[in-house]
Amino acid sequence: MPLATPGTDTDTLLGSRYRALTLAMVSVILLIAFEATAVGTAMPIAARELDGLPLYAFAFSGYFTTSLFAMVVSGQWCDRTGPLAPLITGIGAFAAGLVVSGTAQSMWPFVLGRAVQGVGGGLVIVALYVLVGLAYPERLRPSVMAAFAASWVLPSIVGPLVAGTVTEQFGWRWVFLAIPVLVVLPLLIGLPALRRTSLQRHADDRTAPDRRRLGLALAVSAGAGLLQYAGQDLRPLSLVFAAAGAALVVPAALGLLPRGTFRAARGLPSVVLLRGVASGTFLGAESFVPLMLVTQRHMSPTLAGLSLAGGGVTWGVGSWIQGRPRFEPHRERLVALGTLLMAAAIAGAALPLLDAAPSWSAAAAWAVGGLGAGLVISSLSVILFKLSPPSEAGANSAALQVSDALSSVVLVASAGTVFAALGGAKGAFTAIFIPLAALSLAGVGVAARLRQKAG
Repeated sequence: MPLATPGTDTDTLLGSRYRALTLAMVSVILLIAFEATAVGTAMPIAARELDGLPLYAFAFSGYFTTSLFAMVVSGQWCDRTGPLAPLITGIGAFAAGLVVSGTAQSMWPFVLGRAVQGVGGGLVIVALYVLVGLAYPERLRPSVMAAFAASWVLPSIVGPLVAGTVTEQFGWRWVFLAIPVLVVLPLLIGLPALRRTSLQRHADDRTAPDRRRLGLALAVSAGAGLLQYAGQDLRPLSLVFAAAGAALVVPAALGLLPRGTFRAARGLPSVVLLRGVASGTFLGAESFVPLMLVTQRHMSPTLAGLSLAGGGVTWGVGSWIQGRPRFEPHRERLVALGTLLMAAAIAGAALPLLDAAPSWSAAAAWAVGGLGAGLVISSLSVILFKLSPPSEAGANSAALQVSDALSSVVLVASAGTVFAALGGAKGAFTAIFIPLAALSLAGVGVAARLRQKAG
């Protein structure tokens, strides 16, 4: 049964009823956001110093591969015992992965650390979504998602600057090794509130673990890993790994995601599908923007990382817009507009490859894309909450995140394959950005199918 009941107008996110829980969750998002922006800035230098540029895409997609399994585990765990245990476990694994990457002496251990981070990230993100659905009334959920997005604004501005400075002055390793200290903050602030919310789960709300779904999650993670390996190893033998990976991923994904997802059936299936398209295309392009600016326009890591900062700010703006009550009747239109903006931004990210275009054109494009992402990602989460009975909150939240992560794995790995096949030349970036923009544009059609048919 839902924990939240409609309250008075004084029950706001920072009112007495929700203040501690809101601050706790925002603190966790701040940690994740700072890690993402800081690590993204340091990644090109880390890959170069570890002689691992051919494995650059693995450092991103490896994170999402392990998070796929962890998301399904977290959804089941949350539905059985509440979100506290997966949340705390996830934060610990997230910090441990940073330490492994920060002490790595070659690229493969570095990728292993990112994979451990993925386990932590997968556990945490689903637990947070379940908390939103359990603890907040429907009228506050758009504001919660806006607060999550706003938590990315400061890290998007400060993270690249701090990470770039640390990388240039002390070395990239300290970017990874310093971030785990921030884990203490969300734990100190939020543990009491998180425990109270989690313990309010009633025994009759608990469900037995679905071993079939766990098996499918393991299969999709293993298959995604094989696809990534095949994409990076361009020998004929890699076709065997690619075929084995596809044989695992396709049926597992069909079993994990709502029926009708891949044909964009109305309602929940289209919500889940569009989340994957939007997140995967945006992250796939974002992963290569700093590398493009460092290698093709010879920018410093700090400036290259800051090129993404505007997108973080406008992401918060877009999420704030979708959270306004007057836009609630037009949520599906906001999603369509946001998807169109994201497609334009991904295509615009390739502008610095033209000698006549200024380097800052990528930053301008990403600011437009961030606005679109804020409209799309937060709105899709709100729509998911509306379509999910409380007893299915964990499973549906996990499906949304699995779509997000699986798309990210496949598209980042595909981009890495293109990058490796073309030897990292200028044309490799064009071959990455333009197809991703076209796929993002196709998402506009899916946005028209988010609303269920009446009756």
